[in-house]
Amino acid sequence: MTQNSVEPAPVQASAAAAADPYRLDPADVIEPPTTFAGRLRHLGPGLIISAAVIGSGELITTTALGAKAGFILLWLVIISTAIKVWVQLELAQWTILSGKTALEGYSHVGPRLIGRAGWINLLWILMDFAKVLQRGGIIGGAVAALSIMFPVIGEPLGTPSLVFWTVVALAVVISLLVTNKYGIVEKFSVAAVIIFTLSTVGLALSLPFTDFAFTGGDIASGLSFAIPAGTLGFAVAMFGITGVGADEMTTYTYWCLEKGYARYTGPDDGSAARARRARGWISVMRTDVLVSWIISTVCTMSFYVIGAAILHPQDLVPEGNEMITTLSVMYTSVMGEPGHWIFLIGAFAVLFSTFIASTASVPRLWTNTVSLLGAFDWSNLAVRTRIIRILTVVFPIIWALSFLVIQSPVLMVQIGGVASGVFLVAVVIAVWFLRSREVPAEFRSNHFFTVMLVLSSLAIAALGIYSALETFGIEIGA
Repeated sequence: MTQNSVEPAPVQASAAAAADPYRLDPADVIEPPTTFAGRLRHLGPGLIISAAVIGSGELITTTALGAKAGFILLWLVIISTAIKVWVQLELAQWTILSGKTALEGYSHVGPRLIGRAGWINLLWILMDFAKVLQRGGIIGGAVAALSIMFPVIGEPLGTPSLVFWTVVALAVVISLLVTNKYGIVEKFSVAAVIIFTLSTVGLALSLPFTDFAFTGGDIASGLSFAIPAGTLGFAVAMFGITGVGADEMTTYTYWCLEKGYARYTGPDDGSAARARRARGWISVMRTDVLVSWIISTVCTMSFYVIGAAILHPQDLVPEGNEMITTLSVMYTSVMGEPGHWIFLIGAFAVLFSTFIASTASVPRLWTNTVSLLGAFDWSNLAVRTRIIRILTVVFPIIWALSFLVIQSPVLMVQIGGVASGVFLVAVVIAVWFLRSREVPAEFRSNHFFTVMLVLSSLAIAALGIYSALETFGIEIGA
């Protein structure tokens, strides 16, 4: 196949995906684009991840941290989005080269405990149980925004109104995703990212011209690498959530496969042509991750600055079901009543997109886990599709019930963030194992990527140690 065959890729990709997006077939091979513009036309998985992380970490936890700590922890926002991306890149590269999912890769790290599942797979199961609370918090935020905008059946944020909008949200998401189509998830994610990125960055850039202006000194204080008393636990949760977390790194490999990066590379036949295609599609993946990282970093910094500049001086910290109301103060303080509606619409868009991303991804991961436990063969497309569709209905209902019972989105998101931080360490172990044993030497010869992976791994290890100590009641710092 020649370089001129790049343009037909979307048509061929659609046909391949209709068969089985997780099967490598020489007939699906496509030459990678050779220009930056060409690579941009194949973006997608990273934008889904951006939609997922912006809704959970950036909107809720990062803004709340800015409201509590002021500008002093701005440096942590930057580091938390930048440091973990190198593990994501390495894991995704292994997926493109092998054509396998992250959970399959984790099972290669022994010992195996049940079926083909290893200890990291079982740790993922435990983490995902904790993430139930976080996903419930995301649904709660989206439902709260709907309840405030359209307070049917009682007062805004009242239980009848929340229950009504929860049922509506569940019905919409399940009906959209039960078809199990990657394209639907990508389209909704892209739209949500555009809407909230523009509104959030626009508000942050407008603050210097308002009563909530921040100065260069404020920014400088935020780059001092200090952690004020009383914010360490909150900061750890933020580090675990913002940017690409363990679950997003894992999920990203599935979206890379469904987008076609591994299928276009083709099965490993040991040829130079296959190695060349692999380098090309890995380059596309890296561009996808770069764009996603830029979006996440800009949004995260914007949310933090807004929280520090507007909420912190007013001593407002988002808590409970009033989280959406408190966050809307950021916009109404600057824009008045129109800002209130701009925020509610934008907040609903980004939280709902996260809800969609989770509802699309988690059933895939659990189905893969069930296959690793020995219940069925992952390559059986009919069985796999049926299980994913069933879980697409069941899981959102479980998450929504967790919100209706607890009704504290901020706390729920933070619990999930700490669990994600612990699992990050296991992901790092798996990445180094797969890199050393299953990635050809020519694909790990870039010294810059190696150094950044080492630094990323050390930072994540420190996070995991802290989270583990906190779990056993050993406090470090105030």
